[in-house]
Amino acid sequence: MGTITSSTGLRVLSSLSLVIAAAWSVTANAGGIMLYEVGQEGAGLSNAGAAVLATDPSVLMSNPAGISELEGTQINASGQLVIGHIKFSGDSNSDFTGNNGGNALDYLPGASFFISHQIDDKSSIGFGMYGNFGLAVKYDDDWAGRYFTQNAAVIGLSLEPVYSYKVDEKLSLGIGPRIMYGFYRTEAAVDNNVLGLGGGRSDGQLEYEDTDIGIGINMGALYHLNERIDVGLAYTSKVDLEFEDRPSFENINNPLLNTALQTANINSLELAMQVPQTLLLSSSYILDQQWKLLASLGWQDWSQFGDIGVEVEADSGTVSTGVDRKYKDTWHASVGAQYQASRQLRWSMGMGYDSSMVEDADRTADNPAAEAWRFSGGLNYAVDDSLDLHMAYTLVWLGDMDLSQSKSRSGDTLSGSYDSSALHILGGGAVWRF
Repeated sequence: MGTITSSTGLRVLSSLSLVIAAAWSVTANAGGIMLYEVGQEGAGLSNAGAAVLATDPSVLMSNPAGISELEGTQINASGQLVIGHIKFSGDSNSDFTGNNGGNALDYLPGASFFISHQIDDKSSIGFGMYGNFGLAVKYDDDWAGRYFTQNAAVIGLSLEPVYSYKVDEKLSLGIGPRIMYGFYRTEAAVDNNVLGLGGGRSDGQLEYEDTDIGIGINMGALYHLNERIDVGLAYTSKVDLEFEDRPSFENINNPLLNTALQTANINSLELAMQVPQTLLLSSSYILDQQWKLLASLGWQDWSQFGDIGVEVEADSGTVSTGVDRKYKDTWHASVGAQYQASRQLRWSMGMGYDSSMVEDADRTADNPAAEAWRFSGGLNYAVDDSLDLHMAYTLVWLGDMDLSQSKSRSGDTLSGSYDSSALHILGGGAVWRF
């Protein structure tokens, strides 16, 4: 047992790379959902009417054509706080020892900035900086699922300059590149009690971190059907992000694992991800002087995100594998309403639904995804003609999520459930008009 063959070493490294790949898909989304709670009006509407509601520059995130509706120069600065309740509870069918991991998603702050400028009666330009893609999870280091993941973060910051052109009084078109800065980090425990060596060895540690920049495109159209009805259609292309760095291994005291790592001499590990392309159709209907009704229907291409490529380059050979996370496309539907209570005060309310990106049987600890229901409320207060203040709250209900995830080689299973899972999203900010 003092030696190890090259093929065995590569199988070990392949298994270790799968650990990273599993952690990779952790929370590029909040349990399989996108974050719509960025900006102003949409945060209190559960994304209802997001592609038509052009009351401030944040509309360019959903539909760049919307800034054609804004006069002069306008600035929107907002912040939000995501507070999660995602707690795992193991059951008697679990083969792993350790605690339940605590609250996997405690809180995550965020901010956004948007500006628009009307060049003339036909043309407008704008710029947005926001993050609607990315969350982070952190379990206790010694939790039962530590060999799948301990903590991981995926953060995507989008920079988006846009141009909008008003074709006529009814139709506006908008387009702009979406430049995304992506950051990824993961940590997972490495079991030193493998390959026939027991003795209660303490866990080793794997760490991986890298950044990348990807480019996509946002485009959209806004059409005034009549005095009461507006329709908006927007498309966001995929953004490719590729992370490539040397993983770090610490405290590997299993001699066979150590030999395998040293023999293979990992130079890099590549992880490729596609931020999904999306399609959003929205409409609004002015019921009377006080009430406006809104709705949205959206599609998100998560099935492409799920095919994660992993490549391990080593001096002794190359191992390539594809990890199919079995993700599927998701659908979003939302309805909402706005009530103009007075000249200064406007209330917003909305409800939305997002389908799950995974079947129940394919749920994993690194991404406890499920269908999600949204319930939102918000208010906008016009201090004067040049300044609006806004705030909003959204409950994202994920409910109970069963988990039964097994290791591919040993068959050992992590079993339990995430009960009463939810996200609470608080947001607020201001809009200045010049």
